[in-house]
Amino acid sequence: MQNYIRKRAVKVAQHILRTSDTVRQTAEVFGISKSTVHKDVSERLPRINKEMAEDVKAILDKNKAERHIRGGEATRRKYANQQKVQA
Repeated sequence: MQNYIRKRAVKVAQHILRTSDTVRQTAEVFGISKSTVHKDVSERLPRINKEMAEDVKAILDKNKAERHIRGGEATRRKYANQQKVQA
């Protein structure tokens, strides 16, 4: 694994641990794709730092479990804004 990929994987993991961001939010912050973030933390990070990988996985699992709630909130805001525009 190239050194810049190793460093990026660790930086991405540290960001997720610090902020509890989702994969999508993290990808936006780093200017990389969601696929790259996921590959960094699920495949590369365990080879670099197994304990950090487990901590990140716990956060991402929590985010995944809560995503239906965030989706519902986004839809609610969307329709609330549409009603304001129509009024």
